[in-house]
Amino acid sequence: MGRLGTYTRRGFIIASVTVAGGVVFGVRTYNDRLENPLTGGLAPDEAALTPYVKITAAGITLITPRAEMGQGIHTLLASLVAEELDVELGQIQIEHGPPSSAYFNGGVVKEGYPFPTTDNSAIAEFARAQRDIPAVFLGYQITGGSTSTHDAYVKMRRAGAVARETLKAAAAARTGIPVAQLATKAGAVILPDGTQLAYGDLATEAATTKLADAPALRPRSAWRILGQSQDRLDVVDKTTGRALYASDIRLPGMRFGALRRSPYLGGALRSFDASAALSMRGVVAVISVDTGVVAVATDTWTAMRALDAVVYDWAPPIYPANTAGHFNTIAAAFRPEHQDSRQRDDGDVEAALKGANVIEGEYRAPYLAHATMEPMSAAALMQDGALQIWAGTQGPTVAQREAARAAGIDESAVTLTTTLMGGAFGRRGEMDFIQIAAKLAVQMQGTPVLLTYPRAEDMSRGPYRPAAIGRFRAAITDGVPVAVDIATAAPSIMAGIDARGGAPAPIPGFVPDFTLPQALWDQPYAIANYRVTAYRSEPLLPVGFWRSVGASQNSFFHECMMDELATAAGRDPVEMRLSLMTDTPSRAVLTAVAEMAAWGTAPPAGRARGVAFALTFGVPTAQIIEIEQTRSGILIRDVWIAADVGVALDPRNLDAQLISGVNYGLSAAIAEEITLADGAVNQSNYHDYPVLRMYQAPRIHTRILENQHHIRGIGEPGTPPTAPALANAIFALTSTRVRELPLGKSVTFA
Repeated sequence: MGRLGTYTRRGFIIASVTVAGGVVFGVRTYNDRLENPLTGGLAPDEAALTPYVKITAAGITLITPRAEMGQGIHTLLASLVAEELDVELGQIQIEHGPPSSAYFNGGVVKEGYPFPTTDNSAIAEFARAQRDIPAVFLGYQITGGSTSTHDAYVKMRRAGAVARETLKAAAAARTGIPVAQLATKAGAVILPDGTQLAYGDLATEAATTKLADAPALRPRSAWRILGQSQDRLDVVDKTTGRALYASDIRLPGMRFGALRRSPYLGGALRSFDASAALSMRGVVAVISVDTGVVAVATDTWTAMRALDAVVYDWAPPIYPANTAGHFNTIAAAFRPEHQDSRQRDDGDVEAALKGANVIEGEYRAPYLAHATMEPMSAAALMQDGALQIWAGTQGPTVAQREAARAAGIDESAVTLTTTLMGGAFGRRGEMDFIQIAAKLAVQMQGTPVLLTYPRAEDMSRGPYRPAAIGRFRAAITDGVPVAVDIATAAPSIMAGIDARGGAPAPIPGFVPDFTLPQALWDQPYAIANYRVTAYRSEPLLPVGFWRSVGASQNSFFHECMMDELATAAGRDPVEMRLSLMTDTPSRAVLTAVAEMAAWGTAPPAGRARGVAFALTFGVPTAQIIEIEQTRSGILIRDVWIAADVGVALDPRNLDAQLISGVNYGLSAAIAEEITLADGAVNQSNYHDYPVLRMYQAPRIHTRILENQHHIRGIGEPGTPPTAPALANAIFALTSTRVRELPLGKSVTFA
């Protein structure tokens, strides 16, 4: 097996690896850190897979190393490579690929304090460029934060371009025709006389060809695939039942496990009696996995029934027993000793508020479950000292590490296959189901086991979106906001992630939790005296990433506050926001959504509109919701949403993600909440954790803008403005300011 590499003028290292009868291409930085993902343990006739492009006589495979959880990322990443490689999407196969630091996601660390995404100054851009360095050394392969497109936009197109030019060089060496006289099209090199040399036919020669320097990427005017709506590459398999999820894994001799953990989240299992369960037909074993029990049986249903036959002795909870107690603990965190960060402190807020007519309010947001359609599941097999795991995970490299730790083996002995996911929303960035599957496999040596969380286990044990409180004080002078003091308090997501083994590296306790003030400190409003403080409460229920993370509650706090300021100032909510905005793309999306919804014209009788804006994940997004009072309650009629992603690579998929984000946000805003009684979570399934039904879903109108400096992702930005836009519409309709989510606790929805 041979490998050739060269430094390019852009500072990248281009590498090819010979495989059985073919060649693979990848673009990598810091070559000493980023090893070829599959060189170890290969048989002589097996292919070694390196980043992004593999070409053999059998065909073309593109590696799309981000989690496909319904958002269409595999199709988009393949399109980036295919555009420059000169292949059609119908000619290629796609694979997620193995866990590897070669697939690090630089996008997750590029943004953040002290540079808001609206800052495109030279120093801010330089700082963002340097943040690739820790991403490389952490080797953090993660899907989240709406970063996949942002991260891949250049490097995956460049991988395709290098492969294309190297194949042309191989053709030139074979034919004696200069590279400059060769063209490429539809997976073939085209000679001047029209003869076509298929890429697969050139693969072996390309493997020994010196790689071309990374060429200039094609201008947008020359794009064939990008910029156009594409049919999803996975849609046929998903609609015909061939798509493979972790829950679908079946291996010879497989047994099936179901999990039960303490109803007191994080609580210890003091003892258990499984004698009744073990007497049940089909039950194979009942196994302790530290914080819980797994029943193993010949089928999943029997395993779940066996759990009910076990007698448990759980240690009592170490947190408040009811919901009110949790909010009391969070409220108690608004003290200096609990301050986690103050990422914005413009002017002199205290002086501006002194003697002014102060407007103030408090908002609350509950714990939220992810409520994925596919509960957590993972298949595992431990045999001859090696562990195989099949799971839908958003963080393959961390999952591989955590599986090894749980099994007590070296990381190199773990093979992880990342499957498709039936929803994730941050939940599959957690490692608990990986860790437990690994522990289970160790105790079931030689027998493959599929671990499944029963729905109630998944819903009632977390981790959750944090419960949070937002408080503000503000002052208006001559119709203009002159001071804002806004603060938030919640348990720390990052501390919980770190404690549960989900972080790429240990997080020191002195490092602020960036999720706490997310979407508060960096909103593009020019208010002379502006202070944002984040407080970290004592740990309560386990909390983690949830679609749009801290922005999901903070945008509700912030944009409802902005609406209150507009009311106090006697100004139109859209007009006031526009007058304060300092960012041109942000102004454009708010202007666009107002135009779409005919803001400024009177809605029909019995209807009202609300507006909200949020700059999250680098994407300015504005939303207007129109509601109607009906006999059966408030009906959401229409939602208009505009967002600026910089470059629209697949317009139809962007629309789909905005629609998805709106519906996810509406579901949470109307009815979703996790509550506690007697130390246990009350909710267990969709009957008591109601999600948005189809009859409740409104018409959603979308517009994509392309004005901003960088390309951005869209998986999360559609969600944060939804709750405040709906709450502001309710105020416009009823003159009642609802300051607590879910809104359905205060008003009736149809």
